[in-house]
Amino acid sequence: MGFNCGIVGLPNVGKSTLFNALTKTAAAEAANYPFCTIEPNTGRVAVPDQRLDQLASLANSAQILPTQLEFVDIAGLVKGAAQGEGLGNKFLANIREVDAIAHVLRCFSNEDITHVEGDINPIRDAEIVETELMLTDIESLEKRMVSLTKKSRGGDKQAASELALMEKIFQHLSEGNPARTTSLTEDEMGRMKLMQLLTAKPILYVCNVAEEDVVSGNAFSRSVFDKAEAENCSAVIVSAAIESEIASLPEEDAGEFLSELGLSEAGLDRMIKAGYVLLDLTTFFTVGPKEARAWTVQTGAKAPEAAGVIHTDFQRGFIRAETIAYTDYIEHGGEAGCKDSGKFRIEGADYLVKDGDVFHFRFNV
Repeated sequence: MGFNCGIVGLPNVGKSTLFNALTKTAAAEAANYPFCTIEPNTGRVAVPDQRLDQLASLANSAQILPTQLEFVDIAGLVKGAAQGEGLGNKFLANIREVDAIAHVLRCFSNEDITHVEGDINPIRDAEIVETELMLTDIESLEKRMVSLTKKSRGGDKQAASELALMEKIFQHLSEGNPARTTSLTEDEMGRMKLMQLLTAKPILYVCNVAEEDVVSGNAFSRSVFDKAEAENCSAVIVSAAIESEIASLPEEDAGEFLSELGLSEAGLDRMIKAGYVLLDLTTFFTVGPKEARAWTVQTGAKAPEAAGVIHTDFQRGFIRAETIAYTDYIEHGGEAGCKDSGKFRIEGADYLVKDGDVFHFRFNV
């Protein structure tokens, strides 16, 4: 099961620099954090999770395998992308294929790096990209609504239901609002996802600041955080320049460098974690002497679905999930201690996976 996050933004905002730092960091940590380049602009990175190291230490696991996210560096967008300007069509097609969007916004001044719009204004930049995406969604809905209108007039009840939903979203988009902010029922939200609208995707604003602003941010980044809060979105602060430097350092030197800057973790780690939350994902673990491994499922998944992430046979022949909560595993010193203290549970097919669950699946095929 793959989950990916597209990195978007106007030209010269630091988008590709951040992506390159992500991939360099992943490659440098290849011993414990596998990374692979799928295409020149696509890479998988480990999701930082200290719990995995603690579980591995208790179980004396020979190998540690974190869960991963895929990041896609999408070509820079310009005004008029919805009409095919620049690499517009390719840009929009690539966004359609990702699960969520990490929108990099330039929040730093540098006379040596020209801005495509002439000055620094991250809110305007965000609106340029959003407008192009909304125009594309409006065009997409218009085309589909023509066909649905004909079918609904012929008495097709399903077509009439879909048309009503599309008209509701279309009206919201026409008023200058992204599809994801449309007031919808849970059922309608599920149906909207099937429409593959660009502005229905969850979004993370990434504020790229200068080195001196990486701890507290600046006026530009604060305006972005206000925008994110108003839209019920997320935002993080990173410095592409710092991340590039960290990616080139040995792990022990990188930690010292971060401490000198007053940071407890790299900005890219915060970005990866925020992307994970953005996608509404849950982590579960499998632990043993050979390996300790983190796995990913969509929040709300049941035990058989989690088993299926490991192998389709596990889901097909699911019998039960032997389960230990992460906190219990740590508190009682591992599986044996949990069994002795009654913290070892047997869960069935209706069990909802909780973040941090340690599973051993029983199956029969």
